[in-house]
Amino acid sequence: MKAVAYSIKLFEKEFLAKANKKKHEITLISNPLSFDTANYSQGKEVAIVFTNDDLSAHVIEKLASYGIKYILTRTVETDHIDLLAANKFGIQVVHIKSYSALAIAEHAVALAFALNRKLLQNELFKHHFEYRNDEFIGFNFYGKTVGIIGLGHIGKAVANIYHGIGCKIIGYDVKHYDDMPFIKQVSINELLSTSDIISVHVPLNSTSKNLINRETIYKMKDGVMLINASRGAVLNTVDALAAIISHKIGYLGLDIYEYKYDGKLGDADFLTDPMLSDLLVQPNVLITPNQAYLTKEALQDIADQTINCLDIWQKKSSENGLNNPVLVTV
Repeated sequence: MKAVAYSIKLFEKEFLAKANKKKHEITLISNPLSFDTANYSQGKEVAIVFTNDDLSAHVIEKLASYGIKYILTRTVETDHIDLLAANKFGIQVVHIKSYSALAIAEHAVALAFALNRKLLQNELFKHHFEYRNDEFIGFNFYGKTVGIIGLGHIGKAVANIYHGIGCKIIGYDVKHYDDMPFIKQVSINELLSTSDIISVHVPLNSTSKNLINRETIYKMKDGVMLINASRGAVLNTVDALAAIISHKIGYLGLDIYEYKYDGKLGDADFLTDPMLSDLLVQPNVLITPNQAYLTKEALQDIADQTINCLDIWQKKSSENGLNNPVLVTV
């Protein structure tokens, strides 16, 4: 098949090449998809996209005018795509089924560990030849209550890690699960009020948007550690910053900032976004640029599933199976 892949990082190329084995003609574009870059899709059947690509209605209409029949997003989520517009213009939207829950889980726990032991501040002190350690007192995770919001593949992987170091695990999800007996499923209010560490792993939708806000933060323990490795908009950043300043939240770890989806935090952001600047100067805040998924295993998994989708379309297969792409319908 002929495809164009947008927002391709240099490190992704080898994984795609390994998965593709020269089967499909894929044009790799480093620029994100936008109205101006949609013209790269001319003569292609598939547009392969990522979270920071513009897939609003007017861009999708332009893709359709160039002959795009499929949009394949290298993500599990589809909230960045106007699905109604895709349906209107007869474009089939597909997302990959899942990838490396362990990668994201390990990163979420790494944020918690780094915040607790103040590793970044320690590193900065070392570079100034200051080797005192009186400001770096942390706590033992053993015996602490960890509340996990969202008990899908990632949430369960997070639970396994914390369980392995002796934490008490409680969880909240709209579904009930019986496959992890060491997780006590509780109401959202009980989780908020009794957890020492809260780790959020939910998809972004109308229910979860700004799930963590002034009201829910108020129900948390004073000095709680809050980790968000899901989508940025699950957390109301204005409310979280206020809670950090008031010490209601003792530690805040984010893998993505609510208003940034491009995986970049540049100098210009500090000038144009004072809230981001205020967040990053807080010693108990750690933000990483959407890198939780960024392991060799996860990247290869994403590439393999991407090429598998192209294989299926090319063969015009209608078979159902674990390796088939998940079709998104409106």
